[in-house]
Amino acid sequence: MRRLAFTLIELLVVIAIIAVLAGIMLPMLAGAREQARQVVCGSRLRQIAIGMDLYWRDFDRLLPQMSGPLPGGGETIIGSLFAGKRGTLPMFGLNEYGASRRPLNPYVLTQALPPDEDKGTVELEVFRSPLDRGATVPGLGRVDSMYDLVGCSYALNDHAVDSDPVNELWATLVPPGGGRMPPILNPSFTWMVGTHTIYNYDGGGDRESRWFRGNHERANLLYADLHVELGLIVPEGEVHTTDRYTFLPRPDWIENYPHR
Repeated sequence: MRRLAFTLIELLVVIAIIAVLAGIMLPMLAGAREQARQVVCGSRLRQIAIGMDLYWRDFDRLLPQMSGPLPGGGETIIGSLFAGKRGTLPMFGLNEYGASRRPLNPYVLTQALPPDEDKGTVELEVFRSPLDRGATVPGLGRVDSMYDLVGCSYALNDHAVDSDPVNELWATLVPPGGGRMPPILNPSFTWMVGTHTIYNYDGGGDRESRWFRGNHERANLLYADLHVELGLIVPEGEVHTTDRYTFLPRPDWIENYPHR
């Protein structure tokens, strides 16, 4: 009885077909994974939005804010202290002020938060974006995670991007020294909390965040009216307003900046 078997040529053809299909499917799977991460990131921003709504019931028109020490002495509002865990950056109190003192945490989290004196590691997943790939930080070089560095993958809209690598030229939703938000002309267009990628070009450079696939830097944003949008392009340079979002409480904010 004759035994049926694949010939070498047939096996090579099958292997070639599998290789072609794998070449087609792998990028699609990678894109699907990236899309899933983006959706989870957006879901965490929506959790932050719920917490922000609760926070405003106690502190009307006040964004969660906290002062931290300056390297040369004194204190100022440090936007990254608004929420999250203790970071590793040894500046501005970021490696000292942990989960119990960051003001938004009790409005977002249901878990008991240990005091800052407890040096154990506390992971707060709601403040960690699965997209977080870190950035190039002036003076530090490349870091792998903004969540680990400053305690949160998300930034507060406390200043507009500028070309100055040292100073923040224009405060936005948190006045210098702290206080209530200025009146916002269009809350559905002014972002309030976003992935750190929104500040990728702040300070006149490129921080090479690259959290999103593709040729453009992008950001996920929570707006002042508490809705969330995903994957918005962040243009290069000192750009304060695009067709999808603005840093500014009103269009003439820079021209008539009240604190110069």
